Amino acid sequence: MIVRAACLLLVLAAGPAMAQPYEPPISIPGGGPPEPAGPPPPPPPQLFISPAGEPFRAEPGEPYPVTAWFARADADKDGVLTLAEFNADSLAFFAVLDADKDGVVDGFENADYEHDIAPEITGIMPSRERAEGGGPPLAPPSRAERMMGGPSFFHPRGKPMPPRRQGAAQYGLLNEPHPVRGADADLDHKISRAEAQAAAGMRFELLDADGDGRIALADLPGTPAQTMDDGPAAGGRRKAPAKEVEMQLQPAAANAIEFTAPAADSSPETS
Repeated sequence: MIVRAACLLLVLAAGPAMAQPYEPPISIPGGGPPEPAGPPPPPPPQLFISPAGEPFRAEPGEPYPVTAWFARADADKDGVLTLAEFNADSLAFFAVLDADKDGVVDGFENADYEHDIAPEITGIMPSRERAEGGGPPLAPPSRAERMMGGPSFFHPRGKPMPPRRQGAAQYGLLNEPHPVRGADADLDHKISRAEAQAAAGMRFELLDADGDGRIALADLPGTPAQTMDDGPAAGGRRKAPAKEVEMQLQPAAANAIEFTAPAADSSPETS
């Protein structure tokens, strides 16, 4: 009888506690099963930066925007760019940058370009593979290296490593990180119309590999951003330079171009 009464008292005491609403256990960060991953972000727009520094963008899946630049620069629509057309395209963008129309692109207008027009040039495109080892002392780049950037290190298997480009060089035809500042020949932190035109002439000569005064879309190399996934180059085949041609750059343009180590001899050793 005493045992029965004790059991009854325990049941009555537990009743209010059992009537309490259920509270889920506290979730501790890092514990329990992982939350399902959300949908992947959409791919970023494609970007091409013209030799003068003008950005052209296109959505993924559309033709790479080098075609939009080329079509606009080709004023007579004959499928090739002449020096006159190339200069006209460069000076048209110079007029856009020269916001106060004083004939000079100054430091403030340069800052507006970097912040509002082509902010992508302030970043660095990551290398696809980690470079290993070292190389010989740095030397001025050859013509091919100024266009595409020579290999700075070698893969353990002897395969040349792609260079690490900076700024606009990630998205451009030439290895020039800042095409606007690179035209500052006298290093006074201002670019005159004459300096912009002189820089355009040098860039045309670098891209006109065979020196015939005409550049077709198929002659242009793919940009690093365009070829990161080993996709086909815009315009199909490329025209390789007939020979190495060294050309003296403007001082500011030379300072703006990334210097890379020359390729070492990767031929197999003979016994």
